[in-house]
Amino acid sequence: MVQRGAKATPAPASDAAGTRGVDGTASAGKAPRTDRGRRTLRAILDAAAVEFGEKGFHEGSISGITRRAGVALGTFYTYFDSKDAIFRALVRDMSEQVRDHVAPALRAAPDQIAAERAGLLSFLEFVRGHQEIYRIIDEAEFVDPASFRAHYTTTAERIEQRLKTAAGRGEVRADVSDVHAWAIMGMNVFLGLRYGVWDEDRNPGAVADTVADLLRDGLAPR
Repeated sequence: MVQRGAKATPAPASDAAGTRGVDGTASAGKAPRTDRGRRTLRAILDAAAVEFGEKGFHEGSISGITRRAGVALGTFYTYFDSKDAIFRALVRDMSEQVRDHVAPALRAAPDQIAAERAGLLSFLEFVRGHQEIYRIIDEAEFVDPASFRAHYTTTAERIEQRLKTAAGRGEVRADVSDVHAWAIMGMNVFLGLRYGVWDEDRNPGAVADTVADLLRDGLAPR
């Protein structure tokens, strides 16, 4: 798909949270062994997000990534085997960033409808700061279909699991299924595109309120 006016803004790489779990993104046998190595790997991933977010996979380059990260070309190969490898790692990394960003809001919510509202609001806020995610995930469909599919499949599985857990508490209808999970995910994806990338003027809280009302009726216990 074409770029949708994405602005690439990498996350800070200096804090501990920014490097947590980053080891698994490196190519096989190349995981960093020190905190310094993790910070370098984080910087390379953040630079790749900017490079691919601005230029796309085919026009983006390893040299462009290393220039943005401020590291030598050889340092790139310390952690990644190829441009394909870092792109694949980046799709996984961005998916995990969304998960980690949204998780606290989900946990803090008093019930499941409130959790879905909080999750959407948190996602919209994330997208406004990381608009490049849409171009990168879209390109993954053609560059690395397995990563593209894994991104959406794992996201839907997380939604399904929390819906079923909520059903067990009597907070939502008992017959929630993967269909409900994929519907919520699809809605959130396109709301993120519309109100996180295309239009930043709409109050994201108001968007989340509208969706919560929709879900409250559609998921209400019966």
